[in-house]
Amino acid sequence: MKKLSEGRKMFISVMVVFVVYALIFIIFEDYDRKFLQPFDEVSDWHLLLFSLVVMVGLALLLHRYAHRMDERISREQAAKENQMRRELTQNIAHELKTPVASILGYTDTILDDPQMNGETQRQFIQRANAQARRLTALLQDISTLNRMDYAAHQLNMERTDVSFIVSDIVQETGIALEKRHMKLNNCLPQDIIIQGNPSLIYSIFHNLIDNAINYAGEGTTIDISAEPAEKYWMFHLSDNGVGIAPEHLPRIFERFYRIDKSRSRSMGGTGLGLAIVKNAVLLHGGTITARLTENGGLAFDFTLKKQ
Repeated sequence: MKKLSEGRKMFISVMVVFVVYALIFIIFEDYDRKFLQPFDEVSDWHLLLFSLVVMVGLALLLHRYAHRMDERISREQAAKENQMRRELTQNIAHELKTPVASILGYTDTILDDPQMNGETQRQFIQRANAQARRLTALLQDISTLNRMDYAAHQLNMERTDVSFIVSDIVQETGIALEKRHMKLNNCLPQDIIIQGNPSLIYSIFHNLIDNAINYAGEGTTIDISAEPAEKYWMFHLSDNGVGIAPEHLPRIFERFYRIDKSRSRSMGGTGLGLAIVKNAVLLHGGTITARLTENGGLAFDFTLKKQ
């Protein structure tokens, strides 16, 4: 069923109100009347005809206004979408430029200096490889967002064990946690089952945990917990790290938004992780918010619908 535009909604609403009022006024012009009576006066028929003419005229004017209103809204939405696409394209080009330039710089240096000693050459190759991996991660994140934006209906939704997925992520991130002397407390109940896309559910928790590992600071603790509600699970992921300034909270889910650009790039972040998290949560019928904890860390509260 085709969704009504805002202009048509306004048109139908006003016309319904007018028709109801006209019927009441015409049929019950004498408010002491207790029941319907046929028109027995010429003036009643004149009033009915006049009301119909007014109604038709009003309908034409409202229809014209509604059409113009829809056109204006469409233009504004198109302009906004075009602006967002331009900004996104510029951001993507900017983000791609850095790793590509680095890879070219390292490989050109190796090619221009055939006599380079083996150890230096190995270091350059390792750095080029790291930048290539960063470029791959960026392209994967862009692909994930595009899939959610333009092909969400094609995503396979199935019975998904969230507890199992998070348990796997905890094992995968063990080395990174140990390297930063961090601790992760996985307090999720067993067998949290939802109807969702396993790949996107993985992305939600993996990106949030990665974000905490990269930016909470060494020696900090990450806590993951959840409690059931009637129709959804409420999840909490928090850390007791350095947190962020309050003015950044409203924007941390924006694509390519970085609080500290130099630090984010040095950590290998693509600037799309939290945007993927938010889109994936919304796609699963949930909501997500970020807040600062009492001890200064950062916390994310989000919901995912049950089966």
